Amino acid sequence: MSIFLLIRHGNNPAIGGRRIPGRMPGIHLNEEGKAQAEHLVERLAGVRIDAVYSSPMERTLETAAPLARRLGLPIETSEEFTEVDVGDWSGMDLDQLTREPLWRAYTLFRSGTRPPGGELMIEVQKRMVSGLDGLRRKHPEQTVAVFSHADPIKAALAYYAAIPADSMTRLEIGLASISTVSISDHGVKILGINCTGNAV
Repeated sequence: MSIFLLIRHGNNPAIGGRRIPGRMPGIHLNEEGKAQAEHLVERLAGVRIDAVYSSPMERTLETAAPLARRLGLPIETSEEFTEVDVGDWSGMDLDQLTREPLWRAYTLFRSGTRPPGGELMIEVQKRMVSGLDGLRRKHPEQTVAVFSHADPIKAALAYYAAIPADSMTRLEIGLASISTVSISDHGVKILGINCTGNAV
């Protein structure tokens, strides 16, 4: 059995903004996000972690850095855990997008609506689950921290919970949250979702 800590990146200037960041480069943690990353070290102090993986985006790497430093482990990057590719929508103004029928379809039917030049949510789900399965074989009987993004984490959890991909938006994955799954040859168990360290 392998245990995976699926950790969303910390706060950054794109959160709450009016533009869709997608895979735009240059989005770094803000001061709150840096504090969240440092707090993750405290929250996970009693957990044995054997490896640290991350999406290659700056905001995930910066969130992973304090924990990896404390553990004395390298951060191994993987494209399988990166942000959703929203293609031509990257950087677009949300007010402009909400007037487009394809965007409205995307919000309702993620599994069957492809952003122009981007990827379907079921493709995101496939790469996330495939990536975690590969890590399970590489790290048997170990605990692995995987730093990723909200929608990819939701997609993986939806798969493991047998929830339709179009219903995954009902899951909440907060900033710097930890969701935990165990995977073995006998199946998957979801041990926690959206643990933020807060009371609510």
